[in-house]
Amino acid sequence: MSLTPSTMIPLGSAMPEFSLPEPVTGNMVGSANIKPDHATLVMFICNHCPYVVHLADHISMLASDFSQRPLTVFGINSNNVETHPADSPENMIGEATHRGYIFPYLFDETQQVAQTFGAVCTPDFFLYDKNRKLIYRGQFDDSRPGNGKPVTGVDLREAINATLDDEPVSENQVPSIGCNIKWKAGNEPD
Repeated sequence: MSLTPSTMIPLGSAMPEFSLPEPVTGNMVGSANIKPDHATLVMFICNHCPYVVHLADHISMLASDFSQRPLTVFGINSNNVETHPADSPENMIGEATHRGYIFPYLFDETQQVAQTFGAVCTPDFFLYDKNRKLIYRGQFDDSRPGNGKPVTGVDLREAINATLDDEPVSENQVPSIGCNIKWKAGNEPD
Protein backbone atom coordinates (compact mmCIF):
# COMPACT_ATOMS: atom_id res chain seq x y z
CA MET A 1 0.00 0.00 0.00
CA SER A 2 1.29 3.42 -0.90
CA LEU A 3 -0.34 6.25 1.06
CA THR A 4 -1.47 8.76 -1.56
CA PRO A 5 -3.23 12.15 -1.33
CA SER A 6 -5.75 13.26 -3.94
CA THR A 7 -4.34 15.47 -6.71
CA MET A 8 -6.74 18.36 -6.06
CA ILE A 9 -7.47 19.10 -9.72
CA PRO A 10 -8.64 22.67 -10.41
CA LEU A 11 -12.06 23.71 -9.14
CA GLY A 12 -14.37 24.51 -12.03
CA SER A 13 -13.11 21.55 -14.10
CA ALA A 14 -15.82 19.94 -16.22
CA MET A 15 -17.04 16.50 -15.22
CA PRO A 16 -15.84 13.88 -17.69
CA GLU A 17 -18.45 11.81 -19.49
CA PHE A 18 -18.37 8.12 -18.58
CA SER A 19 -20.28 4.87 -18.92
CA LEU A 20 -19.27 1.79 -16.94
CA PRO A 21 -20.69 -1.62 -16.06
CA GLU A 22 -22.51 -1.98 -12.76
CA PRO A 23 -21.81 -5.53 -11.55
CA VAL A 24 -24.88 -5.61 -9.27
CA THR A 25 -27.34 -5.14 -12.16
CA GLY A 26 -25.23 -5.92 -15.22
CA ASN A 27 -26.26 -2.56 -16.71
CA MET A 28 -24.08 0.16 -18.17
CA VAL A 29 -24.43 3.27 -16.00
CA GLY A 30 -22.82 6.69 -16.11
CA SER A 31 -23.09 10.38 -16.73
CA ALA A 32 -26.04 9.92 -19.09
CA ASN A 33 -28.05 8.78 -16.04
CA ILE A 34 -27.66 12.10 -14.19
CA LYS A 35 -30.85 14.17 -14.03
CA PRO A 36 -30.37 17.69 -15.47
CA ASP A 37 -31.03 19.50 -12.17
CA HIS A 38 -28.83 17.22 -10.04
CA ALA A 39 -25.45 17.79 -8.45
CA THR A 40 -23.20 14.74 -8.78
CA LEU A 41 -20.87 13.00 -6.35
CA VAL A 42 -18.32 10.62 -7.87
CA MET A 43 -16.38 8.52 -5.36
CA PHE A 44 -13.42 6.35 -6.30
CA ILE A 45 -13.60 3.51 -3.79
CA CYS A 46 -12.83 -0.21 -3.64
CA ASN A 47 -13.48 -3.23 -1.45
CA HIS A 48 -10.17 -3.85 0.31
CA CYS A 49 -8.45 -0.51 1.07
CA PRO A 50 -8.43 0.09 4.85
CA TYR A 51 -9.14 3.80 4.27
CA VAL A 52 -12.31 2.95 2.33
CA VAL A 53 -13.29 0.18 4.78
CA HIS A 54 -12.98 2.78 7.56
CA LEU A 55 -15.57 4.98 5.82
CA ALA A 56 -17.71 2.49 3.89
CA ASP A 57 -20.71 2.34 6.23
CA HIS A 58 -20.65 6.14 6.53
CA ILE A 59 -20.46 6.51 2.73
CA SER A 60 -23.57 4.32 2.56
CA MET A 61 -25.31 6.51 5.19
CA LEU A 62 -24.35 9.71 3.36
CA ALA A 63 -25.92 8.44 0.13
CA SER A 64 -29.08 7.47 2.03
CA ASP A 65 -29.23 10.81 3.85
CA PHE A 66 -29.20 12.70 0.55
CA SER A 67 -31.39 10.26 -1.39
CA GLN A 68 -34.39 12.63 -1.39
CA ARG A 69 -32.31 15.62 -2.53
CA PRO A 70 -31.17 16.45 -6.10
CA LEU A 71 -27.87 14.57 -5.84
CA THR A 72 -26.74 11.68 -8.04
CA VAL A 73 -24.08 9.46 -6.44
CA PHE A 74 -21.69 7.01 -8.10
CA GLY A 75 -19.03 4.74 -6.62
CA ILE A 76 -16.28 3.64 -9.01
CA ASN A 77 -13.71 0.89 -8.47
CA SER A 78 -10.70 1.33 -10.77
CA ASN A 79 -8.29 -1.11 -9.14
CA ASN A 80 -6.40 -3.75 -11.11
CA VAL A 81 -8.17 -6.96 -10.15
CA GLU A 82 -5.38 -9.14 -11.53
CA THR A 83 -3.13 -7.96 -8.68
CA HIS A 84 -5.97 -7.24 -6.22
CA PRO A 85 -8.67 -9.90 -6.73
CA ALA A 86 -10.55 -8.73 -3.61
CA ASP A 87 -11.75 -5.83 -5.79
CA SER A 88 -13.20 -8.07 -8.53
CA PRO A 89 -16.67 -7.33 -9.94
CA GLU A 90 -18.00 -10.44 -8.18
CA ASN A 91 -16.70 -9.16 -4.85
CA MET A 92 -18.08 -5.69 -5.63
CA ILE A 93 -21.56 -7.24 -5.69
CA GLY A 94 -21.02 -8.67 -2.21
CA GLU A 95 -19.58 -5.39 -0.93
CA ALA A 96 -22.46 -3.30 -2.31
CA THR A 97 -24.98 -5.69 -0.75
CA HIS A 98 -23.15 -5.93 2.58
CA ARG A 99 -22.80 -2.13 2.89
CA GLY A 100 -26.30 -1.37 1.62
CA TYR A 101 -25.06 0.87 -1.19
CA ILE A 102 -28.05 2.52 -2.84
CA PHE A 103 -25.85 4.12 -5.50
CA PRO A 104 -24.39 2.41 -8.57
CA TYR A 105 -21.01 0.84 -7.76
CA LEU A 106 -19.25 0.75 -11.13
CA PHE A 107 -16.21 -1.14 -12.41
CA ASP A 108 -13.56 0.80 -14.37
CA GLU A 109 -11.60 -2.14 -15.78
CA THR A 110 -9.55 -0.07 -18.25
CA GLN A 111 -8.87 2.59 -15.59
CA GLN A 112 -9.58 5.29 -18.20
CA VAL A 113 -12.35 6.86 -16.12
CA ALA A 114 -10.04 7.25 -13.12
CA GLN A 115 -7.44 8.82 -15.40
CA THR A 116 -9.90 11.32 -16.91
CA PHE A 117 -11.15 12.35 -13.46
CA GLY A 118 -7.63 12.68 -12.07
CA ALA A 119 -8.36 10.12 -9.35
CA VAL A 120 -5.28 8.63 -7.71
CA CYS A 121 -6.37 7.21 -4.34
CA THR A 122 -9.13 5.35 -2.57
CA PRO A 123 -11.19 7.06 -1.41
CA ASP A 124 -11.13 10.04 -3.78
CA PHE A 125 -14.22 12.30 -3.83
CA PHE A 126 -15.36 14.64 -6.62
CA LEU A 127 -18.47 16.81 -6.22
CA TYR A 128 -19.94 18.61 -9.23
CA ASP A 129 -22.71 21.20 -9.32
CA LYS A 130 -25.78 20.92 -11.55
CA ASN A 131 -23.73 22.48 -14.39
CA ARG A 132 -21.26 19.60 -13.99
CA LYS A 133 -18.46 21.86 -12.78
CA LEU A 134 -16.16 20.63 -10.00
CA ILE A 135 -16.87 22.42 -6.74
CA TYR A 136 -15.32 20.08 -4.19
CA ARG A 137 -12.49 17.58 -4.22
CA GLY A 138 -11.09 16.47 -0.94
CA GLN A 139 -11.56 14.46 2.19
CA PHE A 140 -14.69 12.92 3.66
CA ASP A 141 -13.51 14.26 7.03
CA ASP A 142 -10.30 14.13 9.08
CA SER A 143 -10.89 10.64 10.49
CA ARG A 144 -8.35 8.02 9.41
CA PRO A 145 -7.88 4.40 10.47
CA GLY A 146 -6.26 4.44 13.88
CA ASN A 147 -6.29 8.21 14.53
CA GLY A 148 -9.18 8.00 17.01
CA LYS A 149 -11.22 10.76 15.37
CA PRO A 150 -14.89 9.93 14.79
CA VAL A 151 -16.17 9.54 11.23
CA THR A 152 -18.65 12.36 10.59
CA GLY A 153 -18.31 13.16 6.88
CA VAL A 154 -18.42 16.83 7.87
CA ASP A 155 -16.22 18.14 5.04
CA LEU A 156 -18.11 16.39 2.26
CA ARG A 157 -21.54 16.90 3.86
CA GLU A 158 -20.96 20.65 4.19
CA ALA A 159 -19.93 20.86 0.54
CA ILE A 160 -22.98 18.87 -0.60
CA ASN A 161 -25.39 20.92 1.52
CA ALA A 162 -23.92 24.21 0.25
CA THR A 163 -24.18 22.99 -3.34
CA LEU A 164 -27.77 21.84 -3.01
CA ASP A 165 -28.72 25.09 -1.25
CA ASP A 166 -27.04 27.20 -4.00
CA GLU A 167 -24.54 28.53 -1.46
CA PRO A 168 -20.82 28.93 -2.15
CA VAL A 169 -18.58 26.00 -1.28
CA SER A 170 -15.42 26.92 0.60
CA GLU A 171 -12.31 26.67 -1.56
CA ASN A 172 -10.32 25.74 1.56
CA GLN A 173 -10.39 21.99 0.88
CA VAL A 174 -8.18 19.28 2.39
CA PRO A 175 -7.01 16.44 0.12
CA SER A 176 -8.41 13.00 0.68
CA ILE A 177 -5.78 10.42 1.52
CA GLY A 178 -5.76 6.67 1.15
CA CYS A 179 -4.29 3.77 -0.76
CA ASN A 180 -3.07 4.48 -4.26
CA ILE A 181 -5.28 3.18 -7.06
CA LYS A 182 -3.79 -0.16 -8.09
CA TRP A 183 -2.75 0.72 -11.62
CA LYS A 184 -2.09 -1.68 -14.45
CA ALA A 185 1.38 -1.40 -15.96
CA GLY A 186 1.50 1.68 -18.17
CA ASN A 187 -1.57 3.34 -16.61
CA GLU A 188 0.20 5.05 -13.71
CA PRO A 189 -0.33 8.83 -13.60
CA ASP A 190 2.63 11.04 -14.45
